[in-house]
Parts: sequence; C-alpha cells; structure tokens
Amino acid sequence: MPTAPHPQNTDELFQALQENDQLPYGRTRTVTAEELVDAAEQFAEPGPLAYALFELQEAYTYGSEPRKSPVVFARLLNLFDEQPDVFDERMRHMLFWRFKWVANALRALPEVPLTGLRQWLTEMRDRYVKADLDLQPYYGQAYQLAAHLGEDTSLAYELWAGRTRTRLSDCEACEICERALYHLGTGDDERALRTWEPVLAGKDSCQEEPARSVSYALLPLLRTGRTDRARELHLAGYRACRRNPSMAGEVGRHLEFCALTGNEARGLELLAENRNLFDEVDSPLDLLDFLTGAEVLLQRVELLGHGELPAAGYAGCTWTVAGLRTEVRGRADDLAARFDARNGTTAHADRRSARLGRIPLLETLELTLRTRGLDDASPAAPVAEPIARTTALPDSLPELIIQARALDQQGHLDAHACWARLRTLVAARDYAHPDDPAVGPLVQLRADLLAEEASRAGEKDEFADAAALHEEAAALYDDAGEPGHAAFSRACALLATAEIPGQGADGDEAKTAALTSAHASMVRLHEETPDLAPFQEARLMRLKATALGLRLQTSRSDEHVAPVLAETDVLHAFATRHDLVGQLSGALLLRASTYAISGDVPAAVTEIDALLDQLKAHGPAWHLPRTLGLRGRLQLGLRDAQAAHADLTEALRLAADWPADAIDTARLHSDLAEACMYLGRPDEALRHLTRSAEVELRRGSRTDAYCAYSNVAQLSLDLGRVEDCIALLDSLLAEPDVTAGELDDRLLAQLRLTRARALHTGEDLKAATAEFVTLAAESAGWDDDPGSHAMIAAETAVLLGESGEFGRAREAADQALAAHARAPRFDPLSNCLRELARLQAQQQGPDGLADARAFLVDAGRVADEARAAEYEAHGRSLDTALAYEHGRVNAYAGEHEDALAALEKALALLGDPGREDDRVGEWAECVRFAGAVEGLYLERPAPALTRLDAAVSRLTALGHTEETEPLISLAARLRDEK
Repeated sequence: MPTAPHPQNTDELFQALQENDQLPYGRTRTVTAEELVDAAEQFAEPGPLAYALFELQEAYTYGSEPRKSPVVFARLLNLFDEQPDVFDERMRHMLFWRFKWVANALRALPEVPLTGLRQWLTEMRDRYVKADLDLQPYYGQAYQLAAHLGEDTSLAYELWAGRTRTRLSDCEACEICERALYHLGTGDDERALRTWEPVLAGKDSCQEEPARSVSYALLPLLRTGRTDRARELHLAGYRACRRNPSMAGEVGRHLEFCALTGNEARGLELLAENRNLFDEVDSPLDLLDFLTGAEVLLQRVELLGHGELPAAGYAGCTWTVAGLRTEVRGRADDLAARFDARNGTTAHADRRSARLGRIPLLETLELTLRTRGLDDASPAAPVAEPIARTTALPDSLPELIIQARALDQQGHLDAHACWARLRTLVAARDYAHPDDPAVGPLVQLRADLLAEEASRAGEKDEFADAAALHEEAAALYDDAGEPGHAAFSRACALLATAEIPGQGADGDEAKTAALTSAHASMVRLHEETPDLAPFQEARLMRLKATALGLRLQTSRSDEHVAPVLAETDVLHAFATRHDLVGQLSGALLLRASTYAISGDVPAAVTEIDALLDQLKAHGPAWHLPRTLGLRGRLQLGLRDAQAAHADLTEALRLAADWPADAIDTARLHSDLAEACMYLGRPDEALRHLTRSAEVELRRGSRTDAYCAYSNVAQLSLDLGRVEDCIALLDSLLAEPDVTAGELDDRLLAQLRLTRARALHTGEDLKAATAEFVTLAAESAGWDDDPGSHAMIAAETAVLLGESGEFGRAREAADQALAAHARAPRFDPLSNCLRELARLQAQQQGPDGLADARAFLVDAGRVADEARAAEYEAHGRSLDTALAYEHGRVNAYAGEHEDALAALEKALALLGDPGREDDRVGEWAECVRFAGAVEGLYLERPAPALTRLDAAVSRLTALGHTEETEPLISLAARLRDEK
C-alpha cells in the first residue's frame, strides 16, 4: 500500500525522509520508511541509502517492532564496514548510538538465546574499543541485561553508574530512570523518588521520558503518602503514552495504578481506549508488561464481583472481565515462561506474581473530575429507582394501591416509589387485580400509571410524549367512571401540547398564543366538569395558574403579570378554605415566581420568606428544598452571594431526605456553583458543577449532563487544571453515544474545542493544532452559525502560525474573514490577525515583514468596520492595539524608524492617562517599547530618557507606581550604556 509519491532523485528522497520524520510513530510512518528504503536502493548511492535505513530503524524501534530493528541495523553495519567514508560524523554518532537500540530489541525477544544477547554486548564492546570510544554505554547495557535476567545487579550497577557520562550515553532522563529503578528494586522508595525528581519535574526529558518514569513512580508515590502528586502525574503521564504500542508497558502500569486506588471503572475505560495494544504490540517484553497490568485490573474487578461486566480485549470477540482475564493470564504466563526459559531464571514469573499479589494501596483516590464506580460501567444500566426514605411500601397489594393514590393526592414525593412498584407488579404475567371496591377496577390503575408516566415525561421536557400519555390516561379514566381524574389529565395534555417547542423565528409568539388558548380550554373544562373533589379542583386551578405563569415567562409582557396573580389568589383562597397545604404552598410559590419574572425581586423574596414560614409551620416538608432553591436564585439576583450560598446549601441538605430524582438537585448544585464563583471559591464551584453533571447523567438527561460537563471542563481549564480538563473530556468523548454520533454536533464541537484549547494551554501544540484544523473544516459547513466558524478558524490560524505554517495560517485567516463578513466577530478577528503578524515577523524577521504587514492591513479593515458599526471593543481599543502591533512587527523586522512612528501613533490614540484610567498599563507599555526602540535600537538615548523620565513622573503623580517599574529599569539600563 503506497503512502508517498515515489522519489525521482535524491533531493526528492531527502525531502520525503524529512516529511516522514514529522509523522507520529506508527504503521503509516513505518510503511513509508520501508518504501523510501526501496527507492533509495535504486539510486545506487550509499549515502542516501544509509539515511533511509536510519529512518527505517527508528520507525521500527519506536513503532514497537523489535524483530525488524536489528535486521536493518545489520545492513547499516555492513555498509559502514564496507564504505566507512560514507558516514560523516553525525551518521557515525547515530550508528554507535544505535548499538543500544539493538541490545534493547534483542532483550525483548524471548526467541533470541541468552548467548546471542551476550555476543551482541561483546560485539558492542569490541566496536567501541576499536573506535576508541568510552565504554560507559556498554556497561549501561550490561547492567540492563543483568536487571532483565534477575541477577544480582550490584556490581553491574556500580560498573555503569560509577563511570562518567559520554556523548554516546543514554540521555540524562533515561539514565535517571534506570538509577531510580535500581533503588526501587532495593526497596528504597524515597531514594528512588529523589533520583527521579528532575525527570518528574520536567527538567530532563526525551522521546520516552518522563512518561516512562512517571508510570514506574506512581506506586512509590502512593506508598510514601504523596497521593496528590501521584494523581497529577497519572493524568499527565497516561496522556503521553495512551494507544502507543511502543509504550504498552507504561499503559499497563497506569491500569495497575487505577486498580490499586479504587478506580477500577476508570481502569476499564482506559483499557477500552487502549484496545489496539492487544494486537499491535510486536514486542513480547512490552506485551508482557501490558498484559500483567491489565490482569491486575481485571483480577481486581472480578474480585469485587463484577466479572460479567463487558471488557475491551482482543479483536474479533466479545469479552467479559472474567473471560478476558482468563485469556490474558494464559498469554502472559506463557510469555513469562518463555523469557524465564531463555534466561535460565524465574525473574519474570516472580515479577508477575508480585504485581498480581499487590493489595489496593488506597480504598479510593479521586483521579478525575468525573468519578465513576463499577456500577456505572454496566452497559445500558437502568437508572436506579428512587427509594422512599420516609414511607415504607406496604406488602398488601390493595394497601399499596391505596397508599400510592393517597400520596399522589398530597403531591408527596414518595408516591413515585409506590407507582414504580405497582408498574412492575402490573407488568407481570401472573398479575391478578384485587377484587376490592376500595381499589377500583384495573382500568383505573392503568390510568393512574399512565398519568404518572406522563408527568415524568413532562418533567424531562418530553412534551409530545407527555401530551399523548395524558390523553390516553384520560380515556381510561372515562372508562373507569372517574370524570374528575379524566378532566385533570386532559388539562395536563393541553398544557403539555402548548409547551411543545415551535419552529421558526416567531416561536415565542406562537408559544404565548398556545398557552393563552390552553388556559381558555382549561377554564371551559373546569366549568364543564361538575362534582369535582376539592383536591381535583385545586389541581385544575393550579394548572390554569401555571399556564398563565408560563405565558408570562415566555412573553415577558407586563400585561400578563396581573392575570397570573389573580389566578394564584383564587387558588390560594380555595386551598386555604379546604386546608390543602400542598396547593397553598404551590400558590405562594407561583406568586413569588411571578414577581421574580416580572423583575420585582424584592417582592419575590418577601413572598418566598412568607412561604418558608408557612412550610416550616405547616408543611409540606418536601417543598422546602425547592423553595430554598428559588430563594437562593433570587439572592443571586440581588448580588447577595453569601445568603444564596446558605439557602442553596440548606436546600441540598434537605433534599437528601427525599428520593434521589424527586428534587432537581442538579439545578441546586449548578446554582450553588454560581454562588461559589461570586464568593471567590472556584474549587468548591467546580465540585458542585461536577455533581450537577453527575446527577443529570444518572437520571438519563445526557444532553444536559454533557452541557454541565462542558462547563466543568471550561472552569477547570480557567483554574489551570489542564490535565483534569483533558482527562474529563477524553472520558466524555469516549462515551458510546458520542462515538456513535448521537450527541448534538454543536455540543460535541464545544467539548472538542475546549479540549483543543486545553491541549494548547498544556503546550501540546501539535495535538491542539490538529484538532483545531479538523474543527475549522467541520464548522465551515455551519451555514446557520458563521460567527462560530469565524472564531474557530481564527484560533486555528494562530496555532498554525505558532507552528510556523504561515501558508496554512493565511488560508485559515481568510476563512475566518469570510465568515466574519457574514457574522462579525471584531475582537477575535482583530486579535488573530495581529497575533499572526507578530508571529511571522518574530519567526522570519525581515523575510516575513511583507506578509506580516498584510495581516495588519486586514486587521485595519476589521478595526474600520468595527468603528463604522459603533462597536465597543472588550478590553483594548482595536485601533491602539493595531498601532502597537505595527510597532512590534516593524521592530522584529529591523524597521525601527517605522516601529517608533507606529508607537507614537498608539500613544497619541491612547492620550495621557488619568488617575482611574484602566488603560494606564497599555500606555506604560507603549512608552517602554518606544523608549527601547529609540534608545537601544536607534541609539538615541537622550530623547528616550526624556520620554521615560516624563512618563515615570506622570505615573508616580497619579499613584500608578507599579507601572513605573519597567520604565525605571529601562532608563537605568540606558544610563549605564551611555
């Protein structure tokens, strides 16, 4: 399968090799490298062939194909022996460096005899001696072989670690890891971690590090009590090795870490993400390491009683945890036995036994913002039915039916548990309905169950389903001779139908009209239904008031306020007369909501306070959480975040006394998160946002859950918790409904966009750019939302610019400008174009000046458009920011006179700063930059010092002493250089 054009000459070959070197390691890169070796052989020139062979060996080594790497190196060695002059200093260095690669590859293959391993080390030693090279790298390989065999490594370690490093030694990070592993093997966790610290802190790194060290350090960190550090490194380290066949062992250790910290569900999630490793890892040693880590996880899950859970394993078969564990154990035992047979020791079986014998180090460690248990990992797990905490379910069927209706009549939250139990009983084949006049006929019970199902559909905003179910229930109530219930069900159907979302721009007007019509129909229905029981009549009154309240909420019209208050007054009087405390509370809540919607928040708070007094004195107690929740939201509207926090916290406390899905705790958590943000408690806000998302997910509201998780991800990114953000989004994007394309495409794009921004913040520019490019291509088709495409394309252009790909950056910027023409996004476009100009001038200097200025010309047009549209920029003025960027771009390109003129223009646009001027920082920076250009680059220190001294005096007089510090520093430098 060809993957690249066939090079026609050596120049094209070197170009193709360079391009292939930019690809990630994997099958595509390897196949291309193989083809390029074939192409190089046709040129009959040893130099290009040697370079192609070097590229192929690298692809095999980091693509986890150890069997092929030594074969390629043998060709290189023969070429070196036959034509040493072909190898320049760089190629010669690579050749001797890669003796170590071959040693590593041979160790990983149990079919290579031990004598072959020792012979290769002898060959390496002889070659190094002949080339007059220091033997420290040889002794490093001798130590690694001793460690692999399970021999006493003390002498081998001293012979290696006691020698001075050379140019051919493994990189500092890799040697640190080997030294740390030696101390780990002696049982000295603390010394191992001290040795590892430069790598774990990111001071030393390479192709494999710090990911390799991180995976080994996780358990020592736990054993020494550094749980937060272990958590942090797990998140960052796992992302660096996931799905990478050459780092399968590292993935296995992350799976083991999950198993030993109470994160078995996350472990199964990571196992699924790395399913490719079962079939793509060609290194037996890496595969053994991976399978052992996977077995630790699977063993733990099975031990906890979840052996029948699905698990991701070898392709072509559906696996359970128990079945996969059996398969993995057999294969891993076989691999360990093969290595031990080759080595003449039991080291690998012993290491497997030690890992599998470990007990959990922590009962639980919260690794990610999205905490999941094994119960959550069950496929299509039904949402657990809420259990009433205050009312026991009767064993007698007639008593259960009577209790369900009595609780439902009160509006009691425990009614749902009764209906849920009855629904199960009635659905059974052997169900026999009681012949009891107090219970009524079966048709009445079926109507009750339909009505309850309809109400739950309405609570989920599934209005069309709710309307149909209510109509069906009404018909059954008619058959049962229950006209009052039938009338109420029809009224519910009228309201649900009116709430079905309309299409088109006039949706609010249509809904307002529908609610007006529904109210009128309810009035007629009420009038035409005689002999209603008080609780039924109160329910109809409540529905009429609700219809008018929803109309007000939709229209926001002042003329719709009075009708709602009138209806609630009627309901309040009726409920008071008949001592219907639930409806009395409902009337007061509707009245408070009406005042809040109309903008009279103080009046709403007064009503809520009265309601709370009523509830505390007379009940019903289950209305307290919702009422406190509303008062908390009102307090937020009054900017009293402390009072809001207290109310919402109390609401959540009281909600815990009732069935899990009976009160909207997701909303309470979300509102409490908002209060926490106002109070400056972002970490607490993050916990409540996460809890809100979890609640939505557990009750089946997946879209709402993903929206909440999107907010969690954004807040975690804002708080600098980059790895938390990425781990959360990776988990969400792997959900079955997401991968199946069932999630709304815009919501999915938002999740991916946040992840791309997090990758950029985490300095993974390559991955971030790739995601942005994909999102920009997809959003180009959003004809209904060109503004979003403009912003995504603008961000994409900047990342391409940071990568030095200014041709592609220009294309993306042009896309953003085209979308901006349809839906203006002045700030993002101006920021993008100015940043691209800066990047190109900074990276390319004078050669990039023309293109950089072209970006600034476009930014000027955007600023002109904003001015014509009377747009007020958020933050810096577009004009002053543009003038400053002209100065910076020209300075980068060496056009210092033009730079100074541009900065003078920026200062003129800003004007002199004032005492309360929020632009003082921008003004001071312009003065500093102008002083630097004038004094340092144009070598005119006298006017520069005059400028700086005057600015310092002015800022000091205005009280802006902090802004004077860089100006004073620059002035001191100019005086020193004079």
